[in-house]
Amino acid sequence: MRRFLRDNGLSLVLFNLFFLAFLVGQSVTGFLQNNEELLEHQQPLLTFGEYLRDAHFWEATTENWESEFLQMFIYVVLTVFLFQKGSSESKDPEGPNEVDRDPRQSRDKKDAPWPVRHGGFVLKLYENSLALAFLFLFLLAFFLHGVSGAGEYNQDREAHGDAPVSVGEYMASSRFWFESLQNWQSEFLAMWAMVVLSIWLRQRGSPESKPVDSPHSETGSG
Repeated sequence: MRRFLRDNGLSLVLFNLFFLAFLVGQSVTGFLQNNEELLEHQQPLLTFGEYLRDAHFWEATTENWESEFLQMFIYVVLTVFLFQKGSSESKDPEGPNEVDRDPRQSRDKKDAPWPVRHGGFVLKLYENSLALAFLFLFLLAFFLHGVSGAGEYNQDREAHGDAPVSVGEYMASSRFWFESLQNWQSEFLAMWAMVVLSIWLRQRGSPESKPVDSPHSETGSG
């Protein structure tokens, strides 16, 4: 068990200590804030279980998931073609870079992943699978944001006696795009900061940083 915890500590802490803890915190505070608004409008209050199925919770949640997965998809794709001299987040523009090696030359390696040994279309899909996975997760979160956002928007319209709108109409509205773009811009600002700050700043022991004694011009995490 100790070895398992050591070998998987990063993913376990990120998922359980941060993701789940913050998700629970979001759900509790969102539940309280939503009931405050319902009370102000003299509408029936929700139980916590009802809130977890309500559009208010899912709109806020998927709106943020959407921006995160978009960020990771674009970042993975851009780092294939673009460089930033001196950044630990970039390939070395002078090359060669190990991530560029052709997996087709490793078909006979016993410990190579099955798609590499199989080759063909399976390998073509596999060598782009990380970007494709993030793209799928983004599109799924984007759609769920539209559905849940339309549900919350229609709750507001119903409270004011207005007719509901379809999911497509909501996703074409300025409200939907404001919700999306305000998150997208912040994610890309954070990504830019990581790429640029890693040129000059260091964090000893982190693979996201260059070695502390590396020159600023060195590119990649080494």
